[in-house]
Amino acid sequence: MMREPLRMQSIWRITMLVLMLAAKVPCQISPETPAPAPTTLRGLPLDSARSSGLQTAIAKRDYVAAENLLAEEAAKNPKSQPLLLVLANVLFLDGKQLNSVLVLKRAELLGPLDERSRFLLALSYVSVGRKNLALSEFEKLVQSNPSNAVYPYWLSRLTYRKTDLQRALSYAQQAVRLDPKFVKAQDQLGLCYAGLGQHDEAIRAYQEAIRLNQEQSLHWPWPAMNLGTLYLQLERLDDAEAALRQSLAVEPQFPVAHLRLGRVLENKNRWIEAVLELKEASRLDPTYPEPHYALARIYKKQTDIVSAQQELTLFEALRKTDKQKGITRPD
Repeated sequence: MMREPLRMQSIWRITMLVLMLAAKVPCQISPETPAPAPTTLRGLPLDSARSSGLQTAIAKRDYVAAENLLAEEAAKNPKSQPLLLVLANVLFLDGKQLNSVLVLKRAELLGPLDERSRFLLALSYVSVGRKNLALSEFEKLVQSNPSNAVYPYWLSRLTYRKTDLQRALSYAQQAVRLDPKFVKAQDQLGLCYAGLGQHDEAIRAYQEAIRLNQEQSLHWPWPAMNLGTLYLQLERLDDAEAALRQSLAVEPQFPVAHLRLGRVLENKNRWIEAVLELKEASRLDPTYPEPHYALARIYKKQTDIVSAQQELTLFEALRKTDKQKGITRPD
């Protein structure tokens, strides 16, 4: 009668070993989730020494040690959902979102996921590029938690990526109605309006996001960058330059803003300054293809054919790598 439980424990140990050895999955949209709360960690079925060791490992961000400890305990106690939920959280923090999905789905077999864990599952799906599965999870969260603005915000982001702009706009509006001071929702609202060609509404939404960003001291550079990008598209170059410099004042090491500013300066025929901005963008993110394409364009205008071809070749190689890895760059 003892063989079946032992067999199940052996299978679980092998499964966890595979999980621990699996490679990290690059996070495309960079979602964030906090570490498990100390009260959650203290409530796990662990002896005092193991509990203390786990809390210390997580506090020091030694996620591998935490994963190993939790995997060992889960192998001993495979029907403990709390152990699995904390393990999934730690795997997510360690950049192993695919592993987090696998552990959460196993935990779901033991009982319904709580709100926090379902949110973690949805974010994990986002990270591994499973947008349809993420949408399904966020829809469940919206239905069970209709007053939480975070969930329609994420639905807007995902449907925006799927170019369902009218639906994305509806979700963004819902998020803003629920929380008018939600900076990222206001910024997302601007993106949706801009995508639909409603430029005045987009500008107002971005400006509100910038105002709230300053009011709340969030130091988030995206709203000003998105506003600058829209001004660039509308050929309002002075406004674009001002907005992009505002973004860089918030975050000087923001490669996307350097790229956009380089394009603005190029359109103003300030080529030397443009080249400096584009080189800074590529320095800050050596994997970023677009700065090299813009540099190639400027060098071609300057009849520096050799440098233009070098930049174009580098752009094509980096773009190919992005496609192979499924990386989606900012709009």
